[in-house]
Amino acid sequence: MPVPAATRRYLRKMLRGTLGLAIGAATAFAEVFYVLFGGLALALPALRQTVFDGARALSEVERRRLEKYLGAENATDYTGRRAMTYLVPRCVVGLLSAGIFVLILLGAGSGLIIGYQLLDGRSPGGGAPAGWYDPVTTALFGVLLIFLSVQGLIGIATLDRKLARHFLGPSKQEQLRRRVSELATSRAEVVEAVNDERRRIERDLHDGVQQRLVALGMLLGRARRTGDPDHASDLLRQAHEESQRALNDLREVSWRVYPIALDTDGLHPALEALAERSGIPVHLRVDLPERPSAAIETVAYFVASEAVTNTIKHAAATRIDIEAERDGDSVRVRITDDGTGGARESGGGLSGLARRVAAADGEFTVDSPLGGPTVVTAVLPCG
Repeated sequence: MPVPAATRRYLRKMLRGTLGLAIGAATAFAEVFYVLFGGLALALPALRQTVFDGARALSEVERRRLEKYLGAENATDYTGRRAMTYLVPRCVVGLLSAGIFVLILLGAGSGLIIGYQLLDGRSPGGGAPAGWYDPVTTALFGVLLIFLSVQGLIGIATLDRKLARHFLGPSKQEQLRRRVSELATSRAEVVEAVNDERRRIERDLHDGVQQRLVALGMLLGRARRTGDPDHASDLLRQAHEESQRALNDLREVSWRVYPIALDTDGLHPALEALAERSGIPVHLRVDLPERPSAAIETVAYFVASEAVTNTIKHAAATRIDIEAERDGDSVRVRITDDGTGGARESGGGLSGLARRVAAADGEFTVDSPLGGPTVVTAVLPCG
């Protein structure tokens, strides 16, 4: 049975974080010696700058470790004095982490010995025959120790991140620089998303409605030129049918430009209409106690609409699930299909969605392993 993609991501994240904590436990020993001898060297004015430079180099190692393995980003504009101050509690946290890893190794070794003794028919720690309660007791203690070890590592990781954020966190200038960069990127993505929408509308009109109207004009022209009343009647019937198809195409284009149901009724009825118009069965679940803003509803709808369109065109799916729910201060929209998978965020339709979501300061992810399923998720802030 294949492991779900979400479980694989969680396991990779857990292993990466554990490796980062192990590296932090190893660097703590060097930091302890540096804090001890560097603290003594600070008494000499001529060595202070050298000590601060060394402290900053060690802090950079920790900052990069936290960014790579624990996903904690911090600024680079901190001073050497602040770095030296950071290393004092940091080395203590690192030693605690080393202690936890030592206990885990000792516990694993003890578990192997006890397991061998139980398999040999002896009770743990002695030569007496094992009772029925020995495996049960050993298993319970083993589970308890594993739980405490995992909680200890989680606590150390949290403390490690908080320390770095407190001492190495971005200054006001860095925060302003990041915000300006985010706004510039967001503006560029808005412009690109608008241009994509314009191109899509032009393509829909040219390839759909315009072709229908050309065919309609040709049928009417033939009807005017023919001298046979029966043939003229047949051409008029075909022209009437073509006009109905052109009207349907025009409705489709106008609905994709902006469904009026969003303004009048909100996101839930608009998604219901989307599900009814889909050629694949769509199962809808909406849990929004309060109606989001019009801008968030619009982005959420078009994420679902474009994802459904891509699924129908490319995924060979038999079922689509759309979920829209409130998640704290955000709206989460998730579209799942049981198709062939292999979708990429850099693809034509999905890249446009990613830009549209980024323009709303949201997060957009695509999880689509070969063979499926494909999960498209957008998290949109409501603040």
